[in-house]
Amino acid sequence: MGADMRTSKNKNLHTITVAKSNSVRQMREDQMMSKAELARKAGVTVQTIDRIERGFDCRVDTKRKIIEALGCKLSERTKIFMEKKIVTSQTSAKSSAQ
Repeated sequence: MGADMRTSKNKNLHTITVAKSNSVRQMREDQMMSKAELARKAGVTVQTIDRIERGFDCRVDTKRKIIEALGCKLSERTKIFMEKKIVTSQTSAKSSAQ
């Protein structure tokens, strides 16, 4: 899964956002589990599982349910859900106000 890089410039602010990635699909398939089965075990919809596997974000509570449904410990969450990285830098602007 490639990183989706987006940049935006707003006056003196420059932000680079690296898209989140997760290994939900890989872990589900390793356990020979269907999306429907994972959704049932996690108490979420199949559409939610599909969105998450495609890289969309979800609530912390939903992540917890999925981690537990995959048989993992919450302490192993970074194996399943990688953290979002945002790099922000601000250039200094000279103030001409006196």
